[in-house]
Amino acid sequence: MEQMRKMTLPVEIRFRDIDAMGHVNNAVFFTYFEEGRKLFLKDVLGIVHHSDYPFIMAHIECDYKAPLKLGETPALEVWIKDVGVKKFTFVYRMADPDDPSREYCRGESVMVFYDYGAARTVPIPDDVLERIAPYVEKSGEQPL
Repeated sequence: MEQMRKMTLPVEIRFRDIDAMGHVNNAVFFTYFEEGRKLFLKDVLGIVHHSDYPFIMAHIECDYKAPLKLGETPALEVWIKDVGVKKFTFVYRMADPDDPSREYCRGESVMVFYDYGAARTVPIPDDVLERIAPYVEKSGEQPL
């Protein structure tokens, strides 16, 4: 059985990401998630221009596990779960690449396929389902 794939990207912590408490501000994690989605769209679906994005975000959440500070070099992992007829869920996990047990956060976002011209939701196209299939979490499977 083929192992589930995930996108992994290094995250650069910028000085402006730090809040008065000395760690990355909670809202900035959503920007990191956005960078993960952007990389996924480019590398998996070949989409580089925002006007070609085939979905809208219906929900996003983040659970914070440990403070992230300037000088740390986390990696963001992105994969998919809960694929439906019109939607799927991105999963995000940020951790220390040298010590994966040191987890900074986990999050999810529900993406709904959308026809902007018709202003309505649409089923996920078969070619998209085929391309994302290797990144879909199987029941009970945890990514490496």
